Amino acid sequence: MTRQSRQMSIGMNILGLGGHAAARQYGEVPATATTDVEYFTDIAKISERGTLDAIFLADGPAFQGDPAQPTGKLDPIVLLTAVAAATERIGVIATASTSYNHPYNLARRISSLDHISGGRAAWNAVTTAGDAAARNFGQDGAAFHSDRYRRADEFVDVVTRLWGSWEPDAVERADGTRDLVHPVEHRGEFFSVEGAGTLPLTPQGRPVIVQAGSSEGGKNLGAKHADAIFTTQTTLEDGIAFSREMKRRAAGFGRDPETLKIMPGLSTVIGSTEEEAHRKADELDSHLSLDQELGLIAGRLGIDARELDLDRPLPWEKFPEPSDSVRTSHGFLEAQLNLARKENLTPRQLTRRIRSGHRLAVGTPEQIAATLTEWFLAGAGDGFNIMPDTFPSGAEIFVDHVVPELRRRGVFRHEYASSTLRGHLGLPVDSPADLVGRR
Repeated sequence: MTRQSRQMSIGMNILGLGGHAAARQYGEVPATATTDVEYFTDIAKISERGTLDAIFLADGPAFQGDPAQPTGKLDPIVLLTAVAAATERIGVIATASTSYNHPYNLARRISSLDHISGGRAAWNAVTTAGDAAARNFGQDGAAFHSDRYRRADEFVDVVTRLWGSWEPDAVERADGTRDLVHPVEHRGEFFSVEGAGTLPLTPQGRPVIVQAGSSEGGKNLGAKHADAIFTTQTTLEDGIAFSREMKRRAAGFGRDPETLKIMPGLSTVIGSTEEEAHRKADELDSHLSLDQELGLIAGRLGIDARELDLDRPLPWEKFPEPSDSVRTSHGFLEAQLNLARKENLTPRQLTRRIRSGHRLAVGTPEQIAATLTEWFLAGAGDGFNIMPDTFPSGAEIFVDHVVPELRRRGVFRHEYASSTLRGHLGLPVDSPADLVGRR
């Protein structure tokens, strides 16, 4: 199958009130919307109207944001259970940490979501960098990078074995003549899990696994276990190189590379004309103070804001090489520094090129569709994770104006061909032997 005959996958990343840091000040919806299930359900229904693959919720077990302007964050698995009940086809992707959960409980919760949604659930497995979450769980700080990913590898392995611990059609075939449910009997470095899972195979065989790390440990984890990888790539060349590398790594684990979907993130500000789009971007930026802008870029770069001047070159000597002792996200740091280095960007210029840690596209629906199509046809991604500037209007504009343009270009579906997320993504259902083999 040629790439032109294939179609891209698209996810809608619901980042609070919007992907722009000033979404709250922009005031499209009240700040209390982040604890209102109808807010998320509305965005999911808009996305479903556009036949998008899934909605995605990022998460971390720690308060994130400005203490002077707090907004709430519901547990994504609980929230997406309600969203799934209010929708019919769109997938629901929940983030949960491998550092601050246990595989048995998490396997049960994600499997429950998959059953309740009729096979539309996915788990985004993250290791959770940074010390804030660790201190909420009685630890002095986050574990080193290599330790987090070693734990994550065992964690995902146990979860998938639990999901496959029931024979296919075990409930229907229960006749007392053979064992249909098998204990996993796992003894590992981090976990000891004796029994089987509590649920039969899900409507899509097992939930989809998503992974988002781009460090060496993250790449190996994704290549070995993930069905889809969310990544931050800021240039077309880097996107192509990352995609090729991950396909090669997947093959190295004995997988068919085409069963691993690469989905870079894209932040958007869309206007009916290019001038209108840039005017809106400028208006959003105007709500951010100098201190806020410095804080945003410093946080993403893992550096003290006092080390930065918005309009002077980056202090390259201050950035450590990604290593086991660096507790920030290696992928976000590398992507942003690569872009700044290639184009000699100041911190202020970098903030205009990257939002929410991802590449920013400002323009008309045709221009947004053009950049997505270019990356897709060039092999820089099998799909994309979209982060509109503000909700819900950003989702509506994308669905009503960008999606039709993508369809006109022949790179996105006109209607759903499947009822499961695995089907939307074009992923095969594991054979009974594969599922049993995961025990």
